[in-house]
Amino acid sequence: MRIVMMTAGSRGDVAPYTGLGAGLVRAGHEVTLAAHGVFEPLVAGSGVRFRPLPVDPRAELRSARGRRLHDARTGAGKLVRLASMARGAADEMTAALVEAAREGEVLLVGGALGPLGYAIAEGLSVPALGLHLQPLHPTREFPAPVLGTRSLGRLGNRLSGRAVMASVELLFSDAVRSLRRHGLATAGRSRTWPVLHGYSELVVPRPRDWPAGLEVSGYWWPHETGQLPPELEDFLAAGPPPVFVGLGSATVPDPERVSREIVAALRAAKVRGIVQRGWAGLEARGDDILTVDEVPHSLLFPRTAAVVHHAGAGTTGAVLRAGVPSVPVPVQFDAAFWAARLTALGTAPGVVPLRRLTSEALAVALRRATGDGSHRARARALADRLAAEDGVVPVLAALARTAR
Repeated sequence: MRIVMMTAGSRGDVAPYTGLGAGLVRAGHEVTLAAHGVFEPLVAGSGVRFRPLPVDPRAELRSARGRRLHDARTGAGKLVRLASMARGAADEMTAALVEAAREGEVLLVGGALGPLGYAIAEGLSVPALGLHLQPLHPTREFPAPVLGTRSLGRLGNRLSGRAVMASVELLFSDAVRSLRRHGLATAGRSRTWPVLHGYSELVVPRPRDWPAGLEVSGYWWPHETGQLPPELEDFLAAGPPPVFVGLGSATVPDPERVSREIVAALRAAKVRGIVQRGWAGLEARGDDILTVDEVPHSLLFPRTAAVVHHAGAGTTGAVLRAGVPSVPVPVQFDAAFWAARLTALGTAPGVVPLRRLTSEALAVALRRATGDGSHRARARALADRLAAEDGVVPVLAALARTAR
């Protein structure tokens, strides 16, 4: 089949689809990934073609309105601010998405683009499958992940999921209406499409009240190539396994303060550290600390004593795959949900939210993560079970069903 995958957002919203795409190519399909142009290097060597979309998400998060995300104290407040950012981006990307979609016999739609991608599929009269990295559909078992982790009761949990899905539909409403300008007639509200979720049931069991058509496939591990930089290899060889600290695509209001707290925490816990600059712009220096840019998580994480991270869906999966303990520092959106899952699984000693990050709090968590062998043992056992799963296989089966 000629398959077009489409997604939008940060690196964590794109990287899993590079590995899935590579798996589909190995199975004989022709795959194109439509994503922000800044992420084109992620498909190098995968056999996946790339169609760039406009909008630089990093620039958006660093803009004045992007920085205002940190002003919101609740998940709902952050969602409102994100919607105002995403609405304009969706309008800007629509033409490029339609152009890319015309090349496909089937569309695989990332959760971040759901309503718009499905409307494009409907307008082109091609089948579509949803590819979600989070459990977005309403359930009584937990509240909508972007709204926090506190249960609202069975009815409240389900209503929160419906409210978030309605908000997402509204966010894309202008872009969906604009499809007529591109020669696509849609019914206005897309039909219900099958959805596969790119994480493991070992991490988040499939809700019992989900309807048929919503599957949990297992993780789609990113396509990663290359080696660790020589400077990093030298640092790893020069002492005991270090702690990795990185906030991925998350931004922070005061990078210098956060960097100071991280350095103080590492030294108070008496561990060496590797600090990733990331989109937050973290920076640390010293004989016991090395600052790096982007490096393959699959090569580095297994060689660490623990990982301090922002608890995005992708990084959470990478940490679990590596079989090492972690300290989640959730920043926003669904991060608190994944952080809570790590704690419940026993692979993390607890959560240190960014808004409460101090050197003292982080040092305590680091001592527990690295000193209590039970966290590493649980992480290793779970990693062994995850290694037996193949998240590409259910997607191949779903594609075969669409071809009948």
